[in-house]
Amino acid sequence: MDEAKFLIMIAGMFAVTYIPRALPLIALSRSKMPGWAVQWLGFVPSAVLAALLAPGILMPHQHIDLGLHNNYLIAAIPTILVAVKTKSLAVSVAIGVAIMVFLQRFC
Repeated sequence: MDEAKFLIMIAGMFAVTYIPRALPLIALSRSKMPGWAVQWLGFVPSAVLAALLAPGILMPHQHIDLGLHNNYLIAAIPTILVAVKTKSLAVSVAIGVAIMVFLQRFC
């Protein structure tokens, strides 16, 4: 691939990545959103995180595993409780990693 095609490809990737993110910000920055929309959008990060993590926790071996030998599920339960109680990402991650290390080494 010559240099010109490579630069055009980089510019194209920049455009398709940046424009879909920038257009809603530009369009919505001058208008005030209703309270229900702001509240609804506040749930999006939690929903996306749950959607990303749920398959790894519930299906570690490509099938649903709700048993006591599923270390991911066992580690997730106290981690979620700590996250709800402390609302701290750092504490939640530390607890989750510590529990997972314990389960991997001793169970």
